[in-house]
Amino acid sequence: MENAIIQSADQLMELMGLVILAGLIFTKISNIVKLPDVVLYILAGIILGPRLLNWINIDKYPVENQLILSFGAAYILYDGGREIDLKILNKVKLSVGMLSTVGVMISTTIVGFVAMKVFNLPLTYALLLGSVIASTDPSVLVPLFKKMNISTKLKQSIISESAFNDAAGAVITFSLLAVILGGEFSLGESLLELVTSIIGGLAIGATIGYMTHLLTDEKQKWGIFKDYATELVLVSVVGSYLISNHFGFSGFMAVFIMGMFCGNKKIFKFWIPEESFQSHLRFKEVLTVILRMMIFILLGTHLQFDTLIANLGSTLIVVGALIFVARPISVLACVLIDKKAEWTWKQIIYLMWVRETGVIPAALAGMLVTSGVLHSDIISSVTFATIMVTLTFQASTAGILAHFLKLDVGK
Repeated sequence: MENAIIQSADQLMELMGLVILAGLIFTKISNIVKLPDVVLYILAGIILGPRLLNWINIDKYPVENQLILSFGAAYILYDGGREIDLKILNKVKLSVGMLSTVGVMISTTIVGFVAMKVFNLPLTYALLLGSVIASTDPSVLVPLFKKMNISTKLKQSIISESAFNDAAGAVITFSLLAVILGGEFSLGESLLELVTSIIGGLAIGATIGYMTHLLTDEKQKWGIFKDYATELVLVSVVGSYLISNHFGFSGFMAVFIMGMFCGNKKIFKFWIPEESFQSHLRFKEVLTVILRMMIFILLGTHLQFDTLIANLGSTLIVVGALIFVARPISVLACVLIDKKAEWTWKQIIYLMWVRETGVIPAALAGMLVTSGVLHSDIISSVTFATIMVTLTFQASTAGILAHFLKLDVGK
């Protein structure tokens, strides 16, 4: 027993060392070839994975892999929440809410219909594929927009949508999976589950976020951890995620809302000592970089070459339908009714284009593969193709399009 525990600990350290080293090397390569770093991280994972060098095999590290993916996604969502200005979000809340729910349903339906035709899949499995890749990825969008000087309203709308739509994508996926496994589908119950998941995660994130800052506020008598903001925030991120999941709510929603408290301290009249605040910022930036490396390198090790190559043409048709049909229709259906947001057509075009896929869809696809769901190999391959195409094709051109549309200046 003791030897098994020691071996497990050694495996975790081996995995972390390999992944971080590979991440550093491929970050330098990314800077040289001018491609998004996450694309190079996925390439690193493919090289290190079981299909090539076999230095990292997830079958050997199942618990460690899940720990990194879950904590990494949670912390990156917390970082995304910190970027949100509540005053600006209030102006576009209808657009964000519609894109995060109705938009996901529209994308699921359109992509599912196309997948049914090109892969000859049963309708429920085709819709399952659509729901897996319908949500967007804050772990890509947050770092991307930190480097860009686009409209604050546009930036925060896209980041907020990417955080909120994870819950919708997951609920639709699990509802369809229940039907496939022999359950009965109820639209009312599914919508109730979605609303409960979002509101529950919001409530827990807000509560823990408020308590965290109360305990670190230098002007409050309760601020007993004012010199340990970094440590307490780390505990709060883990706690928000685990407590929400325990009650069946969205853990990712909870950590995102908690991050919003951190990013809007002045609105809530919280004051953290400057030294503690700067220490937390430095720690957060380093940890976020490491987690992004680890997440996308591990995702690259999952890729099934044989299935992807065998269905490459059909896969690209589905990805094309998502980018050029489903996303534009979703955006038009969701933002044109929001008169308060005062969207311009240039901003709407930009919303149509920026919808990178990443961590959450990959995690859902991995879950389906692990569970042995029929056609999960096709779903997994399409998911990874979507990740690669959106990260190389869309993320790398986001800045160019913003400049072309003259959206890269102003607030």
